[in-house]
Amino acid sequence: MSRKIVGMLSSYSGLNYIDWLWQQTPYAFGKWGNIQMLAQVPQPDFLLMYQFDFPQPSQPKSWWDGFRKQQQKSELNINSLLRGVPKERIMYLLREPPLDEVLEANKKNYKQAQQYCGYISGPDDFAPHPDYMPAIWYHANSFRDLNEMSPPEKVEPCSWITSGISRTASHRQRLDFLKSLQTSGVKFDLYGRNLPEWAQRFGEINQKWYGMMPYYYNLAIENYAGNSWYVSEKLWDSLLAWCLPIYYGGSAADKLLPPGSFLRLPSLDEKGIAYIKEVTATPDAWYEAKEAIREARQIILHKLNLLNWLSEYIAKF
Repeated sequence: MSRKIVGMLSSYSGLNYIDWLWQQTPYAFGKWGNIQMLAQVPQPDFLLMYQFDFPQPSQPKSWWDGFRKQQQKSELNINSLLRGVPKERIMYLLREPPLDEVLEANKKNYKQAQQYCGYISGPDDFAPHPDYMPAIWYHANSFRDLNEMSPPEKVEPCSWITSGISRTASHRQRLDFLKSLQTSGVKFDLYGRNLPEWAQRFGEINQKWYGMMPYYYNLAIENYAGNSWYVSEKLWDSLLAWCLPIYYGGSAADKLLPPGSFLRLPSLDEKGIAYIKEVTATPDAWYEAKEAIREARQIILHKLNLLNWLSEYIAKF
């Protein structure tokens, strides 16, 4: 079978490696079905623009001359990044949620993507093709390991891996809930980077696996819960580590995963704290959900996987 080579372009600096997504396939060198993912290859057959932020023109000094020069420069810079891939073979996937603080920037990205891309999608109603974001995960385990492993030994009740980011109202709401949860005395282990000084944490963790795998439950709290499209790696990472997620987010997860594979945190307030306290008091809910977790893991690995999405999309050509 002749595989199509997929390149990638992203504004996430940490993703710009030739081996991006290779851990999401059991085959060598990023192969999955009819495609091979080679993020930085010079002449790919297809190009994935993954959360790429188009440069925005600066304010022109004159109505015509300055504006046109900036526009031409931006267009030249973009075309040089597309590696000669024709428009119909370029896919644009916006990953970030439509938070109020970034909504206008997201809309501008969608508008500019229409000049260069044949398919444009994102997890919001403003996208040309609203859709769930295909799954990526942040465990370093091999695909075969995740696919074949039995439930690991669970020894602690609950963990939460988060950050101290406070740029948006949603981030600040999550930090307020964290403070209330710690004050309540509910037992859970906190990991993360740039957390406030008041946060009682174990510290920053290099591999999320070690902050999830030994725990029955994991708090998976999205930055955004306001539509029926957005769901992120917070849920995938938790399930792949065989945790039962206590999930706060929109309704997308209900459509993608089997019933019982995660628990719904009702709210980020005292009611939510009481729910966490009740659930994590015993491992009973985890044992009841074990088979649903097993099924959800297979769906994430084989169906929701971004490589599988790319393979199915490219098969249409």
